[in-house]
Amino acid sequence: MDEQRRQNVAYQYLCRLEEAKRWMEACLREELPPPTELEESLRNGVVLAKLGHCFAPTVVPLKKIYDREQARYKAAGLHFRHTDNINYWRDALHHVGLPAIFYPETTDIYDKKNMPRVVYCIHALSLYLFKLGLAPQIQDLSGKVDFTEEEINNMKRELEKYGLQLPAFSKIGGILANQLSVDEAAVHAAVLAINEAVERGVEAQTLAALRNPSAALLDLREALAGAYQEMLHQAKLEKGRNARNRYVQVIPEGEDIYDRCLTQAEIQGNINKVNVHGALEEVDDALERQDVLALYRALQDPVLALRWLQRDNLDLYLEQLSMDREQKALELGYVDLLEQEEVEAGILTANKKGEEERAMLRAVGRINATIRRGVMAETVEALMDPVAQLPHVYPLAAPLYQRQLALLQRQHPRGELVQEELFVAVEMLSAVALVNQALDAGDPDGLWSSLVSPALGLSGVEDANAQRYFEDLVQLKGRFRAAGAEFLGWNDIQDSVTTTNSSVEDENERVLAVRLINEALAQPDPQKTLTALLLPAATLPDVALPTARRYHDVLARARRLKAQATEDDGAVLWWEEIRDGVNQANQDTEAARRMALGVAAINQAIKEGKAAQTLRVLRNPDVGLCGVVSACAAAYQDQLAALMATKGQAGSAKLCWICHRLRDGAEFYLNLRTFEGSWQCPRDGDLSTSHLSREEIQSVITRVTAAHDREQLWASNAAFVVKLQARLRGFLIRQELAARQRILREQQPAATRIQACWRGYKQHRAYLERLRYLRANVDAVTKIQAGVRMWQARRRYQERLRYFRQNIKAVTKIQAFVRANKARGDYRMLVQARDPPLSVVRRFIHLLEQSQHDFWEESEVLRLQEEVVKRIRANQQLESDLDLMDIKIGLLVKNRITLQEVVSHCKKLTRKNKEQLSEMMSIDKQKGLKSLSKEKRQKLEAYQHLFYLLQTQPGYLARLIFQMPQNKSTKFMESVIFTLYNYASNPREAYLLLQLFKAALQEEIRSKVDHVHDVLTGNATVIRLVVSFYRSARGQNALRQILAGPVQEVLQDKTLSIRTNPVEIYKAWINQTESQSGQRSKLPYEVSPEQALSHPEVQRRLDISICNLLTMTDKFVSAITSSVEKIPYGMRYVAKILRTSLVEKFPKASAEEIDKVVGHLLYYRFMNPAVVAPDGFDVVDISAGVTLHPDQRRSLGSIARVLQHAAAHKVFDGENAHLCGVNRYLEDIHAKFRSFISAACSVPEPEERFSVDEYSEMVAVAKPVIYITVGELINTHKLLLEHQDSIAPNHGDPLHELLEDLDELPTVQSLVGENITGPAGSSTKQALSQLSKMEISLTLTSKLVPMANNEESDTRSLLLSTKQMLVDVIQSQPGDSLTEILWTPASEHEEASHDHLMHRRALQDAQTPTKLKRNRSLAANSQLSMEEKKRKVIRNLRRLESLGLVDSAHQYQELINELAKDICNQRRHRQHRRAELLKLRQTLQGLNTKTSFYEDQVDYYNQYIKTCLDNLAASSKVSRKNKKLPSLRYTASRLLEKGVLLEIEDLPHSQFRNVIFDIIPCEEPGRFQVKAQFMGIDMERFQLHYQDLLQLQYEGVAVMKMFDKAKVNVNLLIFLLNKKFFKK
Repeated sequence: MDEQRRQNVAYQYLCRLEEAKRWMEACLREELPPPTELEESLRNGVVLAKLGHCFAPTVVPLKKIYDREQARYKAAGLHFRHTDNINYWRDALHHVGLPAIFYPETTDIYDKKNMPRVVYCIHALSLYLFKLGLAPQIQDLSGKVDFTEEEINNMKRELEKYGLQLPAFSKIGGILANQLSVDEAAVHAAVLAINEAVERGVEAQTLAALRNPSAALLDLREALAGAYQEMLHQAKLEKGRNARNRYVQVIPEGEDIYDRCLTQAEIQGNINKVNVHGALEEVDDALERQDVLALYRALQDPVLALRWLQRDNLDLYLEQLSMDREQKALELGYVDLLEQEEVEAGILTANKKGEEERAMLRAVGRINATIRRGVMAETVEALMDPVAQLPHVYPLAAPLYQRQLALLQRQHPRGELVQEELFVAVEMLSAVALVNQALDAGDPDGLWSSLVSPALGLSGVEDANAQRYFEDLVQLKGRFRAAGAEFLGWNDIQDSVTTTNSSVEDENERVLAVRLINEALAQPDPQKTLTALLLPAATLPDVALPTARRYHDVLARARRLKAQATEDDGAVLWWEEIRDGVNQANQDTEAARRMALGVAAINQAIKEGKAAQTLRVLRNPDVGLCGVVSACAAAYQDQLAALMATKGQAGSAKLCWICHRLRDGAEFYLNLRTFEGSWQCPRDGDLSTSHLSREEIQSVITRVTAAHDREQLWASNAAFVVKLQARLRGFLIRQELAARQRILREQQPAATRIQACWRGYKQHRAYLERLRYLRANVDAVTKIQAGVRMWQARRRYQERLRYFRQNIKAVTKIQAFVRANKARGDYRMLVQARDPPLSVVRRFIHLLEQSQHDFWEESEVLRLQEEVVKRIRANQQLESDLDLMDIKIGLLVKNRITLQEVVSHCKKLTRKNKEQLSEMMSIDKQKGLKSLSKEKRQKLEAYQHLFYLLQTQPGYLARLIFQMPQNKSTKFMESVIFTLYNYASNPREAYLLLQLFKAALQEEIRSKVDHVHDVLTGNATVIRLVVSFYRSARGQNALRQILAGPVQEVLQDKTLSIRTNPVEIYKAWINQTESQSGQRSKLPYEVSPEQALSHPEVQRRLDISICNLLTMTDKFVSAITSSVEKIPYGMRYVAKILRTSLVEKFPKASAEEIDKVVGHLLYYRFMNPAVVAPDGFDVVDISAGVTLHPDQRRSLGSIARVLQHAAAHKVFDGENAHLCGVNRYLEDIHAKFRSFISAACSVPEPEERFSVDEYSEMVAVAKPVIYITVGELINTHKLLLEHQDSIAPNHGDPLHELLEDLDELPTVQSLVGENITGPAGSSTKQALSQLSKMEISLTLTSKLVPMANNEESDTRSLLLSTKQMLVDVIQSQPGDSLTEILWTPASEHEEASHDHLMHRRALQDAQTPTKLKRNRSLAANSQLSMEEKKRKVIRNLRRLESLGLVDSAHQYQELINELAKDICNQRRHRQHRRAELLKLRQTLQGLNTKTSFYEDQVDYYNQYIKTCLDNLAASSKVSRKNKKLPSLRYTASRLLEKGVLLEIEDLPHSQFRNVIFDIIPCEEPGRFQVKAQFMGIDMERFQLHYQDLLQLQYEGVAVMKMFDKAKVNVNLLIFLLNKKFFKK
């Protein structure tokens, strides 16, 4: 039952939050977060300050609100200046008169100490403002809204965390009445009487009850009595229905009477609502009658609270409100009253119009004045004044405006241009300026748009002539510029357009003429062609009538050629081609006439018989005869005369017309008498036949010239002829020789036999002679042959040697390749073979040796680990100090501490920032825990043993975590455990840290998880720490690799818009249409989601957003599911442990439920925050001072919500039902997420991942080192002592032994070696706090060495020792098997090799740092000789064989396999070490970057403090004159009266008058010394620091002790000090 009551309380509180949210949204006209997030959104005070601006704009101007867009809050969280917003809101509450009993404290909001009180105040404010008529009434949503069970449970836990009883929201009305009335009983009775009258329903009785003075109701109007009755009756019924819906169990004291009755504030609010409605009806009547005076009287009604009414604007009021009324009627479809807000908006609009009109007239006067002054710049500036309401003005055209407007002003009768005239003139001049600008830019499109602009007003502009206009205007502009004119005028532009139109018209007529010419050419009549050519529109010059035939032929032939070239039978000639054809015909006519005359001259010369005259006319170029030679003149005369004589006999010589045929086949006719030429045949048709034609003359000339040339050729080429004859004779001789050779070829076999017989005979005879000679000298021949063979062999060897030397690099490379190939094969066999041979193991056995480079890398890893840990600690300390500085500045702003204290802390911060933190935090090696004394050394070793045990046995720390409260366990984990494991900076510590996480997670699931979903709803400590560790330290780079691509795509896509809220889409659509059209939309602005979705445009935009959402979500899903390997191994392993642990504890749970929990860890806890806020997790690079745009955050939030639903297998329903189409998509994505989760959980165990086994600790080169502060060491020791029985219940546990070695808890001074002297006080505490932050390095070692009776440990040590000695033996002595090596005595060379190996190892050990020394037992074996090692190995092998670990029958192959495994592990260790070095360097670089960021913050604080000091410089000069402040003296009884002193232990109140307290200010500001005297005798002194008091007040501590006896009220003591010493 109690649980049900708490559930009901949580539900009712959520209802109150929803009511407050909707009311504030109605007031602010903006959307607020859901009720589950509303409390958090109120903490920065921005929403509250905006709310204060709504009802008190003079008290809270918008410009005063800090971080109004909440960009700073979204980027970096709360800032101390956000408290200013809360204080502004409180000032607004005081200004409006809300009773102070409802006010919350600033810390209730900023620190979230009592948020229910804040919501309570908002409800009271809503009712109070409703009563005043300043705000709408808040709704009662009890039973009308639904919340999920998870939301109700979360709110229940939040309320339990507050530990406060919820305020009685239902009694706000009664409390308001009590607070605002003198006679509470009378008010109560009057209000109940009104409720009863309303219930009865009699208007007169209701009005009488309302007029009761005790009810304190204002502005009652008798005419509205009926409306009062109806409105109050409806309000009372509504309140009764709400009361029935509310859970009665929530109100422990029972139902209140005002749960069903209207309160005084609600009655007044409804009366105000009726009054406003009546006043609006009067306004509507006045608008209906168009009565200006009646409208003015209605608007002056006080209930409308209309400010800024101006009698001068009455006509504008009537016009604007009438227009608004008509617009509203069109939107609704019926006439309705204007709302109060609409009337107020109309009044403001009309005032604005009136003011704009008056300002416009003043601006026109200024323009006329500047035009008269003639200063172009001033004129343009005046024209550009937006108040003048003129078109856009272009400053570059200033001369144009000045010249033209001055001309218009001089021409105006009154000498003044009015606004309409200026508007037209400026509009036209701006259009002219645009034309000039387009011409200067060479923009044809821009010119055309300017020419057709109505503002320019040109006539006769045609679309077809656009390009011509541009070309002609460009030429005209060029001529103007050359003449010194900068701009074309309107008349110039119009004239150019007119001229262009005329030119285009002429060209069109010419086109018609060309068409007629082509039609004439299609007919055979030359006269028609001539007629068409003579048309005036054709504008063809020099067309002659006699040439008509030639015109027709030339043009017809040109047309045919064009048709053939274009393969278009309909091709026509253009005007240029026709003009060229006419010119060609004219040229042909002239050339034909000259040629005919030349031929006639030749005929006349031939008749005269003069050879010289004939030669001269033959050379006439007009005739065009070829091949005329002077030497043949006589021959020409004779031949031509003979030919003429022959033709004279055959023809008639009396006819005068002759015909000449041209090369193109045309015939030209010439009259020999009149020398008249024609292309047409004469009418009589008879031609002279005795006249020689040009062709006949050319043939005679050619024949005569050819004969002459032939004679000259023979004469000039006699030598050539002789040579030709010789060549012919040679040909004949060669022909005879070829015939003889042909005969010999035919007889070739016979000739060959003859030749062969003769040669054989000669050779046989020579061979016999040689053989006789050699037989006579056999010894000499043998010696010669041996010498030759030796020389040949030596030459081949030298050549091959020389070849190798010339190619020595290639030979070396081949040898290296062969060796490498062999080595790869051997190493592959070493790694992959089940039983690698001894020879292969021997080849790589040297890899087990530690080189100087190995030692250097190990020492470098240790050094970098130390640097990283120190840098982490230094950054943590800097961050802590910066947070404290933030608090101190906040207190300074609120005047709670002095500026000197902030400066002091800032100096300390700066000192730490200047790389002195490590020196301050380092312990002197000659003091404290590391001093050279036996006692301190034992203490140091004891701590090293203890922390080694805690590090290697995670069960202790896992149980310790759950023994502490959650807040302390988190702090303990972050400060000690991560330090203990060096933040997992190497494989060993990463492995051990994972073992701790594993043990802690299994323990938490075993002890705290009762249901699978408890992991989802709860906040598991281990999961929170794991996610925090891997997301901040190790996983940021992983998150960047996984999510950077899709997130960057979302941020770079400026057109991407994802809005899934229909109301938001609807409002954006309305805004867009109004912006584009410039008209107010007819649609209502406030709609429900269902109404918004009823519009097709909203549905279309929603579909586009959903499509974009799914597209981008696909990219995120692809990036996440394909990057399993990029997730940190630790996260995946913890997910695997979580999955297996849940399956073990809940075997009946379905796999889907388990996967949902694991997905919650991997996606929601690890990745989702980086998707929502990528800038906060370094997923993308954001420049300083730049934040994500709200649209980008909305898009990322929508994507994250879809991914969250997909991972959790949730669907969209309820308020998100419009997204139900996405549910099918969610099903598909959920399947991918399950596959992703399974793949993520498929990881190897840490032993395999980090190559760690039971021997790793014993063979490790470097001992683990941690760096821990003195304070952390002492706190860990203290916690272990407090909880040792819980974390180690067995008293034989090694932990008890180690704690006994440490004895009692040490002090900071004993560990540091510093003594702090002086009286106890805050300075001592500060010194101790500083010393506790000093660091100490612990080299961890194990005290628990395995004993001889421990069989398992003894076996491990035996095996390890045997392997080490075998490594030494195998390197020094070869052999095919272990038995052969062990039983074969070593030679002197092998002994020397072994001694050299041991000597080299000893030298390395001597140079090795202490932290890297090898195990003592292993080092002892190195002192044995080779034979001693063999004997010891044989003994060890027999023991191992008896234990079943090796078998001599297999040649001890098991031991060889172990050595092979060690070699592989050594290689992996070196690779991991190199990777670790790189990772440590990157980590150190990142930490240095973070330090630089903190340095920037410190610089900012320094600048802030410097500004404060500068502001206080003047006051500090005055304060120096009166440095010494007077002391205060009070008796204890006086302090008791003031409430400062509460009690003094063991002293009755009657003795308080004998106790005197002196409060004496010290030289240091803010420090006081309190002296206590009893009966005049000094008793004790107490050092009091003002800053400590403020810290106590900040932490909520109300009472403190002085002198260990006196209890003091902290707040009243601060008040006393402020009043007496700081004058506050």
